[in-house]
Amino acid sequence: MTAPAELDQLTDFFGRYGTALTTGDVAGIARCHTLPGLVVSDSYSFTFSSPAAVALSFLGAAPAYREQRVIAAHAKLLDVFRLSAALALVSVEWEYLDSAGEHVPGERYRYLIRIDADGPLITTVIATK
Repeated sequence: MTAPAELDQLTDFFGRYGTALTTGDVAGIARCHTLPGLVVSDSYSFTFSSPAAVALSFLGAAPAYREQRVIAAHAKLLDVFRLSAALALVSVEWEYLDSAGEHVPGERYRYLIRIDADGPLITTVIATK
């Protein structure tokens, strides 16, 4: 079971991450990741070992959001599974809004999160359905 304070911390974290994603703040995105990091999907996987590599890997996300006119992303935490004192697997469904206030189909991911004294950081992103 996840404590309410931990859920609040994760909700705040994913709120900052969603804002960084939809505004193209690649430095903010990089600050949400621990290094080295990993991204995995059905068709590709890649790792990054520096903040610059994280930023470069997400440069393409901002234009895609702009193309869909996405202005906001809300992370709906579906499940938090504690793996250890420092690691949690967090299942997230992203809910997007466009500039007209309409819902844009979201995406689902699982994030392996490391939580330490400085707060949560993403170690691995897994695209899911």
